[in-house]
Amino acid sequence: MTEKSAESGARPQSREDVLAAKLRENLHRRKAQARAITPPAARTAGGESGESRPQDGPPPAPSPESRG
Repeated sequence: MTEKSAESGARPQSREDVLAAKLRENLHRRKAQARAITPPAARTAGGESGESRPQDGPPPAPSPESRG
């Protein structure tokens, strides 16, 4: 079913409405693709977008073993 068939009998969509619908579909598709390729552990650390957020504070100090 296409958008036009769903809108039969209603007023025609404006150019802005059509572009907004395309942007929403694109966003949903990209989010689904990101969820499909992102490991579950990484998804829980981030927000709704699936991106991980940096932690507050300075980075951890190197351990004495790593200094060689």
